[in-house]
Amino acid sequence: MPRPARCRRIAQMPLYRSFSPDDIEPTEQVRMTVDEFEALRLLDSEGLTQEECAKQMNIARTTVTAIYESTRRKVAEALVGGKRLLIVGGTCEFSVPTIPDNIEQKGSNTMRIAVTYENGEIFQHFGHTAQFKLYDAADGKIVNEQIVDTNGSGHGALAGFLQAVQADALICGGIGMGAQMALADAGIKLFAGVQGSADAAAKALAEENLQYDPNARCDHHEHHEGECGHDHCADHRCQGN
Repeated sequence: MPRPARCRRIAQMPLYRSFSPDDIEPTEQVRMTVDEFEALRLLDSEGLTQEECAKQMNIARTTVTAIYESTRRKVAEALVGGKRLLIVGGTCEFSVPTIPDNIEQKGSNTMRIAVTYENGEIFQHFGHTAQFKLYDAADGKIVNEQIVDTNGSGHGALAGFLQAVQADALICGGIGMGAQMALADAGIKLFAGVQGSADAAAKALAEENLQYDPNARCDHHEHHEGECGHDHCADHRCQGN
């Protein structure tokens, strides 16, 4: 019986989750896992050696070699074949992100709810939201609120932004499947298809009675998205390489 794969430590979430050629509509896609992306980032973008990469990802150097070879084949397949490249899933554990200076820390027993926000209402297009309103909930009540700007972050970067502000849950309207995958990778629970007052929705979630649509998504992303392929570690007690 093969040993279970060791969790690969990820220091930086991918900001962009899909790449497609401009001149055709791809009929096929290539799936790169988040740990494959991380190896590519560390080796080719950061210029680390394979030994340094292995130490940072908490895996053996031989595993780095195998991951890197697989990753390069996938990049070549996407470029040469004109296929869509999708980054999702993998056997990963994520490093705790650094919280921005203008964001208040949340308490240890607090759930932080992020809501796509515009003029008091839930903004209906996740990838275009200019602001989130963050609500800290404890014992079924909202105990703190703050509004934060996304600073122009697009679809791919917003999941990393929400992870950085310590969000545990997201309330929104429509959302593409790629963004849903990114949120799942970041460990953020999704409550989509919600409309109306942001304050009322956050209060309802804190009280565990929010009505939402788990199948809500942005229609204009539908033709780009495939099925999810997550294979996360439920905890950090992983073994092997």
